[in-house]
Amino acid sequence: MTRIPTAPMREFPAWAVLQRRLFDEIEHAWRLFADRYCEPDGRIRFSQQLTTRDGVDDFYEPFFNWPAFYAMGGSDDILEAAKHHWRGVTAQMTEQGMLTDEFENGYDWFHQGESLIFFYALCAADPADDEFRERARRFAALYLDPTNGNYDPSTNTIRAAHNGALGALEGVDWANYPASQLNMKPYGLPLEHLPGIESWDDLADPSNAAAMGAAMQRNAQGDAAVNLAATSLVVNHWLYDGDPEASAWVLRYVDGWRSRALANDGLLPDNVGPDGTVGGMHDGRWYGGHYGWTWPHGLPSVGMGAVIGAINAALVSGDDSYLDLARAPLDVTMERAVTGSVEATPMSLRDNWLSRLGGDAGTEGRLVPHRYGRDGWFDFGPMPLDLPTWLWWFSRDARDWARLRTLMSWHPESPTEVKPFRDKAEAGHEVPWLSYLAGENHDYPERALSMALGQVARRVALIEGEEPDPDTVHIHFWQRVNPVVTEVLGQLITGAPQVLYNGGLPLAAVSYDDADRNRPGLPPDVAALVSSIDGERITLELVNLSMTASRRVIVRPGRFGERDIANVWARGEAGGVYPGSSVVTTSTPGAPITTTIRVDAPELLVELPPAHRALLVIEVTPEIRPARHHRRASEPNTEQRRKHHHV
Repeated sequence: MTRIPTAPMREFPAWAVLQRRLFDEIEHAWRLFADRYCEPDGRIRFSQQLTTRDGVDDFYEPFFNWPAFYAMGGSDDILEAAKHHWRGVTAQMTEQGMLTDEFENGYDWFHQGESLIFFYALCAADPADDEFRERARRFAALYLDPTNGNYDPSTNTIRAAHNGALGALEGVDWANYPASQLNMKPYGLPLEHLPGIESWDDLADPSNAAAMGAAMQRNAQGDAAVNLAATSLVVNHWLYDGDPEASAWVLRYVDGWRSRALANDGLLPDNVGPDGTVGGMHDGRWYGGHYGWTWPHGLPSVGMGAVIGAINAALVSGDDSYLDLARAPLDVTMERAVTGSVEATPMSLRDNWLSRLGGDAGTEGRLVPHRYGRDGWFDFGPMPLDLPTWLWWFSRDARDWARLRTLMSWHPESPTEVKPFRDKAEAGHEVPWLSYLAGENHDYPERALSMALGQVARRVALIEGEEPDPDTVHIHFWQRVNPVVTEVLGQLITGAPQVLYNGGLPLAAVSYDDADRNRPGLPPDVAALVSSIDGERITLELVNLSMTASRRVIVRPGRFGERDIANVWARGEAGGVYPGSSVVTTSTPGAPITTTIRVDAPELLVELPPAHRALLVIEVTPEIRPARHHRRASEPNTEQRRKHHHV
């Protein structure tokens, strides 16, 4: 057995103390949330009747990151609570008539993706749970089996913008589309080529509102680019056992969109008619589809579908050329950037940015067009950084890093400030985190963890002070007060951005098991910090804050086991005297040493004595096996059931 050198901590690092405090406070806060807002069977306290296809996602979303918290080291209780609330909400939505056989009847994948990230995280957190494994298989079959009505193999398309358990549904929610919907006015006209409807105000005429609604119903036939998020549902099933039918479906479906993009100068179109032709319901136009380039969001929704579909295809195939599908929307919009400030520029998502940026809203930066319509590119705003961040993070390509660095410099916010905000996706702190990974923002961990603790405190205060009436509560309320805060924990512990909110899978640069409790995540008292991701090298620090107990942690590259650890460079000290005699005031430090260890194994077992730290640079291999959900040995401490390098 090769032992890794460790170093005693004569001072505890502030980031480690803050990280473990954040774990403790979240454990208190989620219980408070569940007691205040949930029924004993796990459902949310809500007594209204949903009247449209919209709303299912809003009941799952308050719990979306609870399994991720467990997987990083949260208690066994939160995993069981997450499953309990998934079942409770599923029963609740079934009673509302919104689900069939536990899956949404049919809706767009912008919203379905939002609810399903909770399901994917549960599957990844506990793949040994056969109940969820069977659900994953059954849900994927909705698209793998053409008889379910969603997928048309003859055209290689998903048949409608709204699809799900009942197959491809006709139309959308709006039978008419009046100007009185002031919340939709910032997004403009859903369809721009209807005779007699030139502006939003024209929808004040009831006949025009009816004509717009009828056209929206009609044009919802055929495929939409946001349906690329459905690939995550199929890949999640594939991660259990490598079902070849599932991987083949993902590649064929993404290849269909890739070929359409190549025929459109590389840019992903947003719609395909029932006959399989781009623009089939839009007079040949490549834009104008549901949740497409024209309405309502453009780049944030089409780009999200492109990144999710591209990553999923690359994951199952090992072919990173699929990522070009996601690069083109970024490059095309960057080429058309203008200089301006959020404060002075009309944009559909302006209120979101004003709230997030605060005083920086008046700072000029480079704004990219989010949408394309009859008059060309429009709706300029900051680039949604989750898209290029995930692209670089998955590819580790120098060109993707260069693009990302350019986009960071375009943003109006400081690369070192950690703004105290949290939206429902719990993302948005990419700029200071990426600056930290680049070696330019050294105190990010402390400030980010402090900010995260502040966000938990705010949500606890809101929970303590707000008990909404189930008869009148807004269905977005629980998302706003969800006290489980994981963006910063994920960045620092797993080295990954927050999950792509409209349907991404829970990927990680590094994941962990508690060797003594035989479960995922960091052991008690242990904190982890990924401080650099440089190609295939990851710099990681592990700290044991316990002053009396040793801890054993298993380190694995990635979430799904497709890579090995090739080498580890470990720094510690040798020859010191710790803790030293009671007659001296301090211990004698040892000489710094660096040890190179050849590993060639999928995981690494690190032993941390009390109040010690390990400093590691981990070199990972390229993908050497298909990705799979990670299942641990069934009995604690049965090392013969594992293949790992013990250091």
